Amino acid sequence: MADAATEQGPEATPRRNVLFLMTDQHRADTLGAYGNSHASTPVLDELARTGTRFDRWYTPTAICTPSRASLLTGQAPFRHQVLANHERNVGYQEDLADGTFTYVEALREHGYNTGLVGKWHAGTVKNAAYFGFDGPDLPGWHNPVENEDYLAYLAEHDLPPYEISDRVRGTLPNGGPGNLLAARLHQPVEATFEHYLATRTIELLEKYADDYRSGARPFFLELSFFGPHLPYIVPDEYFDMFDPADVELPASIAETFEGKPPVQANYSAHWTFDTMPIEVTRKLIAVYWGYVTLIDQQIGRVMDALERLGLVDDTAVFFTCDHGEFTGAHRLHDKGPAMYEDIYRTPGLLRVPGGPAGQVRTEFVSLLDCTATILELAGIDPKPAIDSRSLLPLVEGREVEWEQDIVCEFHGHHFPYPQRMLREDRYKLVVNPDSVNELYDLQTDPDELTNVYDRPATAEVQRRMMGRLYRLLRDRGDNFYHWMTTMYDVGEVDHDPTQSGLDETTYAAR
Repeated sequence: MADAATEQGPEATPRRNVLFLMTDQHRADTLGAYGNSHASTPVLDELARTGTRFDRWYTPTAICTPSRASLLTGQAPFRHQVLANHERNVGYQEDLADGTFTYVEALREHGYNTGLVGKWHAGTVKNAAYFGFDGPDLPGWHNPVENEDYLAYLAEHDLPPYEISDRVRGTLPNGGPGNLLAARLHQPVEATFEHYLATRTIELLEKYADDYRSGARPFFLELSFFGPHLPYIVPDEYFDMFDPADVELPASIAETFEGKPPVQANYSAHWTFDTMPIEVTRKLIAVYWGYVTLIDQQIGRVMDALERLGLVDDTAVFFTCDHGEFTGAHRLHDKGPAMYEDIYRTPGLLRVPGGPAGQVRTEFVSLLDCTATILELAGIDPKPAIDSRSLLPLVEGREVEWEQDIVCEFHGHHFPYPQRMLREDRYKLVVNPDSVNELYDLQTDPDELTNVYDRPATAEVQRRMMGRLYRLLRDRGDNFYHWMTTMYDVGEVDHDPTQSGLDETTYAAR
């Protein structure tokens, strides 16, 4: 058997352990490392200080299951075709097709222990164990507080059960009670689902450490929190940790939806924003920050265990999430059919042993790129991750050619709603086939309040970006480009967009 740190062969390749820390629905601006002066996130800030912080890290799609399936496969959502969450699915495929490449199966084939503790949500029938992950089976979209393993943990430690009060919710357009947004949890920290997840992770880490030290197997271990996804349900000390008076409301709270797709105003009504006083929004943001602090502290327990077990110098550590969260920005909550930075730009931290400390990279990178990075850390050819590119050259401080823009996609949540986005240094283009398109100048309008798509001053930018997005989608095989071919000025077209095949003169010699 190969040594745990190397593959056999004349040119041995180092094989790193990987600790992958993941959250759900997490805004980048909740971390001190990303500029929040009120944040209490010392553990993640230390990871940024000792590793690399990516300032332009994007999710391929701001919805849980498709983004997690993309991480698993290294494929963009349109390619793997798992396009919606099970809980709000409107007819899309819910599991990866048989035979789809996943990094976890590749790692196991190359001698890795592979564990996942926490949120799976990358499929419905096929759970984490199906693909080869060790760890408790924890299905669902939020903390499964009735799960047998969690209840056994509470009983083992004589801890009280889940109980909440002080529920925060608005009023739906039909007069019914809105979705639960936050609540006070009547449990000590040790009983929280977050503490339970960290405990189970440490237990598995200790088991894997024994295997690694014996020279048997390196490991990949993911700790995936269900939070800080709403509803923000936390104990008193986190519910009241931050004074709402200290919360600076996002500038996009001034959103009017003028010149925007009507679906955004509909979503604002669905999330009951205007039925609650603005003071409630401040409190929600404060509780959200408290939730992030709780998670940071539990990550700290795992990082302490990594050091206690002597694994720091042999283990690459990732931190990221599946997508962001509105928390009142643009008068919205949760996520949905609005491709704003709040939910597409996310935190991304990576520390690789031997890499430079305190590095900040500004290249456009994606959650998708984790797949190829994990494979390269394991000494595995990352080519099967076809929409993924290893981040190791950036983490190692090298200057490499990198794309100057990034494409993201959306397919719907509650109802089908296809969108495509192109983000470059200054501008963002969003194509909405059913409605008005969007163009934002992020230099003059970083809060994306003013849609300048139809303004004469940006006509050339619009044409250039539309042509660029069209070519990128066409080259990737994303058939969304067919709509663009006939509806917008995309520049030169080298095929018959009518797909009739009956008139060879239509686009001949163009």
